Amino acid sequence: MGSVVWLFHGSLSAVEQGLVYALLALGVFLTFRILNFADLTVDSSFTTGAATAAVLVTSGRSPWLALLAGALAGALGGLITALLHTVGKIDPLLASILTMLGLYSINLRIMGGRGNVSLIKSDTLFTPIRDWLGTWGSVGLFAAVVLVVVLVLNWFLSTDLGLAIRSTGDNPGMAASFGVSNNVTKTIALMLANALVGLTGALMAQYQGFADIGGGTGLILAGLASVILGNAILGTRFMSVALIGVAVGSVIYRLAIFLALKLPFVQTTDMRIISAAIVVAALILSQSATVRSAFGRLKPFRSKLDTSEPMTLVPNAFSPLASADAVSAQAQAGRTAEEPSVSPPAARPGGGD
Repeated sequence: MGSVVWLFHGSLSAVEQGLVYALLALGVFLTFRILNFADLTVDSSFTTGAATAAVLVTSGRSPWLALLAGALAGALGGLITALLHTVGKIDPLLASILTMLGLYSINLRIMGGRGNVSLIKSDTLFTPIRDWLGTWGSVGLFAAVVLVVVLVLNWFLSTDLGLAIRSTGDNPGMAASFGVSNNVTKTIALMLANALVGLTGALMAQYQGFADIGGGTGLILAGLASVILGNAILGTRFMSVALIGVAVGSVIYRLAIFLALKLPFVQTTDMRIISAAIVVAALILSQSATVRSAFGRLKPFRSKLDTSEPMTLVPNAFSPLASADAVSAQAQAGRTAEEPSVSPPAARPGGGD
């Protein structure tokens, strides 16, 4: 009985972390899904936000100020990637890799050359509610914060600027013909996405009580898995539903990691391979006809969630999500082609009995 209670308490902690990492997954959603930009800056901009917040908190600054500074530091990482791509004309994937490599040294500088900064003796945002963590109350609090961010993002993406960003991701040529500056929209979207990633890093540093130089390694996989799982479950027809799906996918991913690590033959050092396996499984399942059919039964439920304008997504050749999108489109085209056409009966010659 005690082990069951311990497992339940641990699962609540996993849900908490999933809700915090949902902010990072929303940033990945903005770049990979909305902007169609393969941005790998996430792995380093997360650490940049965490390192910035940790240094400020340990120096006696306000935890709220550290949170804001972490988000701004992440946004600067996104700005560097955007400038390399828009001004330097470097391929999006390569530009983000270069930024990721450069930020590693910058992060070490921020942390004073140390690989780890401890916050154990410092007051953080979670110090007043430390004993409250791992309960349904803290889960509800984190869920409320994520919901607010989702609502703000949903509103932003329906504004003129948000629609311009979406049009850049859907069809850059058409967007430019309507007077949209693709370079500006890409820069804003990359800064916003990495600001969310940096904010996540600042939150996790205060939540865990430390910032580590390798804390962001592999988080792009976690973000992609969250996007894939959430979109497979709730769909992408409506923007608000897609955003909620990303948060749900993040929680499912963290729960899957937690349960996998409880298997008797799994060690904590297997964390990376488990993450990779979950992403592979999510990609395979998202392309499975059986799974698509099962999730298709949720359509009546989805239609009640939102009645706003549908969201159009165009597969990106550089995105891991492109193959899943292409298979889905082919399946839809096949179903349309198989529908029999009903034609009126031909009139008999003579017209009489």
